[in-house]
Amino acid sequence: MAPRKKSSNMVWVVKSKQPAKTTEPATENKTSLLSDSVSKLQLSSKEQHTSSDWSFLPEELLCIISSKLEDCFDFIHARAVCRPWRSIFPYPSWLLRTTYSLPSFDRFPRRPRGGTLEKFPVFLFRVRSPDTLPCEFFLGGIRPDKSGDRVELPSPTFINTADCRIIPLGHMCRMVGYDPDSLSRSYRGVAILPLNEETGEFIVLIGYDHHILALRSTETRWMEVDNCSRADCKDIVTFRGKFYAVFINGDVFAIDPYTLETTPLRPPNIAGCGRQNYLVPYGDDELYLVERIIVRNSVLSFTKMACRVSVLDEEAGEWVVVNDLGDRVLLIGKPGNSSGNSACSAKELPEGCGLSGSSMLFINEIFDETFPYKYGVDTGNPGDDLNVWRCSRETRVTILNKSPMVTLRIERAEP
Repeated sequence: MAPRKKSSNMVWVVKSKQPAKTTEPATENKTSLLSDSVSKLQLSSKEQHTSSDWSFLPEELLCIISSKLEDCFDFIHARAVCRPWRSIFPYPSWLLRTTYSLPSFDRFPRRPRGGTLEKFPVFLFRVRSPDTLPCEFFLGGIRPDKSGDRVELPSPTFINTADCRIIPLGHMCRMVGYDPDSLSRSYRGVAILPLNEETGEFIVLIGYDHHILALRSTETRWMEVDNCSRADCKDIVTFRGKFYAVFINGDVFAIDPYTLETTPLRPPNIAGCGRQNYLVPYGDDELYLVERIIVRNSVLSFTKMACRVSVLDEEAGEWVVVNDLGDRVLLIGKPGNSSGNSACSAKELPEGCGLSGSSMLFINEIFDETFPYKYGVDTGNPGDDLNVWRCSRETRVTILNKSPMVTLRIERAEP
């Protein structure tokens, strides 16, 4: 379907907008070797303290570097090097959040007012400290204070970006003022994809009640996506230029942003069990489906739940069960009432922090305590299947805060 031209009756109000060249960090092809080098500036705690020569780079060179940066995550990394760099690399106006005013749902009178969509970059912060437990992580978007040297956290609390290990996790979307944990039947997941980079045309997909609605930036009305699950939408993520929606009954559908054609990707049934499904993209490399297995007619215990993990085979259009995630750590939860889960490489995490590769962490549990999930954990019960993912009780994770930024404390679990 060819991209459409902008119409004169555009109702979108873009309050802040990224440059046309800026794309999702996972799909952006770096054209500048210099920019690529800066984006990978992740110094260890010891190196940060001893490599003061970074602050003596000529200002002319820093200005050249600054002019080459296009990715918001590069700016965060560059500002975290030292104080002189922060004076050369100010926060761009497009760095933090982009908001769009959405038109009303004329055909859906229960909530006729529409709303505001916000897209923002997400980071995993760890305040620099000795690589021993316990340690604390912060996960979510950022808001700089007036000086530009610190990042505002809940409470309010501030941390200096130069004192942090910073890991970019991509972008997330949310509807401003909406709590996805509420019982009201309204928004359930939202995502945005570009349709034409040159004209800036894009499309928004939103789960509303038990409908999936789409809106192109060149049009004034919402369209309902047909041939999709009739269950309530649970979440929507983007991966390799497509939307992926997961529903509360376990259905998963791929949705083409140009034609709105849908493709079912329901995983195989697990006999005698229900499940809660989560979609977790790892950049543009992999899309994972995490299924939390719920045994029917049994006492519900989150700490004893098992999980099955699959990866999408796009060519075959099916899920392939896996028992190894390599160096990946899946972070399942929605910081700041956003839509979508995230993942990072354990190679970017400091040793001894309590999180290792090939593991999962549910960061928004009902209770304030959780444990990393690993494959083949021996529970001590001979009747338990080892061919699943279960809680590994080597480390305990306390959830100190859930919104607008998730705060986690990881420590060794008591016997």
